[in-house]
Amino acid sequence: MAWRLLTYRLAAEPSRHRVAVWRELRRAGAVSLQQGIWAVPGGAPFDEALQRAIGLIERGDGDAFVFGVTPTEATVARLEGAFTAEREAEWVEFVSECGKFDAEIAGEIAKEKFTLAELDEEEQNLDRLKRWYRELRARDLFGAPTAPVAERRLKTSEEALEDFAERVFAARER
Repeated sequence: MAWRLLTYRLAAEPSRHRVAVWRELRRAGAVSLQQGIWAVPGGAPFDEALQRAIGLIERGDGDAFVFGVTPTEATVARLEGAFTAEREAEWVEFVSECGKFDAEIAGEIAKEKFTLAELDEEEQNLDRLKRWYRELRARDLFGAPTAPVAERRLKTSEEALEDFAERVFAARER
């Protein structure tokens, strides 16, 4: 796999430029090696994110430098390990959010809050989870251990919403 190193310089103030770059690189799945130096895997979604980060750096009157690198075998293993550890943390958070979603649905059922407005809100929440899942899946290049668990949890959340929707429509027919 091809890797690129991004290093950049930005003024300390205003901090919003540094924060925007940091957020874009984190969202892309880049691995921070040290302050201002990031390892970015090759490939279309990562290339696009790298270009967005460079644009943010330039808008902040900074300088960005990108290097194509060929890491040693030991370095590749460490990069893949760091990359996978970060994806694992994201998957764990995703699974937790699915749990919160399921608890919310269970709470609405317990309160018998079977309204179309509530159903619409929960559909939006599930759509957010689905988008998040697709984004994580796209950048999980090496298969973090919790990815299959997350897939099953999302399916459970979809089933919970389907059950809730049936209850909403049944309540409307009464």
